[in-house]
Amino acid sequence: MLLLATALAGCRSVRIADLATPRPVPAEACLVIGFLGGGDAWDDATKGVRRLALRVRDHDGGVFAETFENRRVDVALAYVREALDVDRDGELDPAEAARARLVVYGQSLGGGAAVVFARLLAGRGVPVHLLIQIDSVGFGDARIPPNVRNAANLYQDEGRVIAGEHPVRADDPSRTQVLGNWEFDYGRPPGSTIEIDDLPWHKVAFREAHARMDRDPRVWRTVDRLVDAACAGEHFAAAAADLGRRHAPR
Repeated sequence: MLLLATALAGCRSVRIADLATPRPVPAEACLVIGFLGGGDAWDDATKGVRRLALRVRDHDGGVFAETFENRRVDVALAYVREALDVDRDGELDPAEAARARLVVYGQSLGGGAAVVFARLLAGRGVPVHLLIQIDSVGFGDARIPPNVRNAANLYQDEGRVIAGEHPVRADDPSRTQVLGNWEFDYGRPPGSTIEIDDLPWHKVAFREAHARMDRDPRVWRTVDRLVDAACAGEHFAAAAADLGRRHAPR
């Protein structure tokens, strides 16, 4: 019975009560919101999305990071509302909607969920400072809504079953800057040498490049650099130019 309870607890979906962020957050906080891929658990620290969130929590104050399953966009929306709703009336007025800097990112199905989430935030008047898609899978995830100020797309185009969405484009280029569509190569070193032997056979057989990308330190260094720049309020031009030189589209 104890083993069954432990297994069920490990499968439990994320709830608001699981989140560590104080609500409401301090003014001008940076909220970093990540969506995991596939059937990955919201708190799976073996996945790049969760590892990044745990790392950015180490910043000295003002940065709050949470992760969600890609199917729990509803919980993420409730989290943002509570994080920004200073007067606790259940609604966000324009000042509340703009009081924090939002960074949204996601991998695989989480990339598609990140775009859906950004669109839902647009309907609530909430701007997104930075949206990052990592080998994104979804419907309509190639179009970035106009409440997103900056967007970046990291992808591979070698998967026999899954290739990341590319290129992504702004619905309104006057409001959204697409920093880059950066392709990563898994047909040769260093990408082809990333270890995935411990994964289930079906992920290796049908999603080899997709699986390697989730474990690619180059990918997560790129995401780290962009998230750090966003939360620090840096101008993206220098970061994007440097990343563009290293990850020029093919």
